[in-house]
Amino acid sequence: MAWTVVAAQAFAAELRVAPGVPLQSVIEAAAPGDTVRLEAGRHAGPVVIDRALSLVGEPGAVLSGPGAGSVVTVTAPDVRVHGLQISGSGTDLAAMDSAILVQESASRADVRDNKLVDNLFGVYLHGAAGSIVEGNVITGFKDMRLAEAGNGVTIWNAPGAEVIGNTISHGRDGIYVRVSNRNTFRDNTFSNLRFAIHYMYTHDSRIIGNTSRGNHVGWAIMFSKGLEIRDNVSINDRDHGLMLNATNDSRVVGNTVRNGGEKCVFIYNANQNQMTDNWFEGCPIGVHFTAGSEGNALSGNAFVANRMQIKYVGTRHMDWASEGRGNYWSDNPAYDLDGDGIGDRPYRPNDVMDEILWTLPQAKALVSSPAVQMVRWAQSRFPALSTGGVVDSAPLMRPPQMPQDDAR
Repeated sequence: MAWTVVAAQAFAAELRVAPGVPLQSVIEAAAPGDTVRLEAGRHAGPVVIDRALSLVGEPGAVLSGPGAGSVVTVTAPDVRVHGLQISGSGTDLAAMDSAILVQESASRADVRDNKLVDNLFGVYLHGAAGSIVEGNVITGFKDMRLAEAGNGVTIWNAPGAEVIGNTISHGRDGIYVRVSNRNTFRDNTFSNLRFAIHYMYTHDSRIIGNTSRGNHVGWAIMFSKGLEIRDNVSINDRDHGLMLNATNDSRVVGNTVRNGGEKCVFIYNANQNQMTDNWFEGCPIGVHFTAGSEGNALSGNAFVANRMQIKYVGTRHMDWASEGRGNYWSDNPAYDLDGDGIGDRPYRPNDVMDEILWTLPQAKALVSSPAVQMVRWAQSRFPALSTGGVVDSAPLMRPPQMPQDDAR
């Protein structure tokens, strides 16, 4: 016998597999509920798991693919893949070449504590509802062009899937989810990616406690609704920390964005969202607000040391205070004579000259001219000259208390 049964109960057995043993043959001989345990050493893939069993690696167990297709393909529900180092997938995006490809028929997959290195996709949940991807280290190809790269974890139409506590680097997106709902992405760490988390047409889901460092964009949330985006940290992301594009009816609470290369937050055609108690610091633009976004409530946020706190081009007047509580602005020379923690005068982050400079960039050559200074002086004395924009009627004197993190 090329492999051994080391333990057996009434309905399950553990099958130990030594390096060099044909792994697919062992899987085909296993019964539902069995555990196939790979001993330390190199094992050859690819394999297809078509029954409810556990594929478990001992420390030092490596499963290597041939450089084509997916290394592990799961087609049965209730499969566990734990503790393996997996590499050697193909590079065909259309074929979804992955370290672990979980098909629509394979609901409730449990992918845990693996090290997935040099694969096109790390884990691909292609319709596998109720699955969990937890505690894995996923590192994509480091020398592949972004247009040809895959994602750390890809989810398509997998309601209830959870991605928790993974470390994901290199590739296109850390987590890419499309056409799904009720998903949870929690406590993951992302680096050297395009987007840390990329949402498309995904509803009623949660993004909690994740950290993005040095990616193009931290959280790219598009065409989705009913989300909870809470306690995430974006540090030194190249373009934006948080982007809300056609994101509606969602809560954005307690997040930190620091040192975004262009904008801490970009809000584009996003409506009826609640943004409270977030910290936006050290970006060229604190928040870029555009394209008819309406019905959003912003309060308790801290805008700290951004070169420009708000960029808003529009004629509507918007008050960024909710129920008598506004936001903290580090450049607001406010005073509080009654000691209630609210500035005694409204804060207006932009003036009419800002709008001129945004729409006519060549005018920046005149920014220090006496004519520009006169316009700004006149608007400060006669607010009726304002063409519209953001005003905070109840600016905070102190920033909100944020959970401690190493971003500050």
